[in-house]
Amino acid sequence: MKKALLVFVATFASVSAFAQEAAITTDVGTVAFSAALAIAIAALGGTLGQAMAIRSGLDGIARNPAAQGKVFIPMLLGLALIESLVLFAFLIANTLAGAIVG
Repeated sequence: MKKALLVFVATFASVSAFAQEAAITTDVGTVAFSAALAIAIAALGGTLGQAMAIRSGLDGIARNPAAQGKVFIPMLLGLALIESLVLFAFLIANTLAGAIVG
């Protein structure tokens, strides 16, 4: 196990020593594709996360209806936080799209 870890670290630590300088991409298609991919992945992840949160919350309420007050508010807070991550991704995608125009 230690040998494998040592080989892994040695392989990927030396890659940065031989790396080229980063090229600045001004290709409009690449930037547009990056923005579209970012918002698509964020929307998919946010949707799946919210669905799982709602499923778990409703499952807990169905098993113990008396705990509805203790489950419902944290579930709504969690949904808001998940949605905020999707909005951050939308902001980043719009920033990338703004690089295309201006």
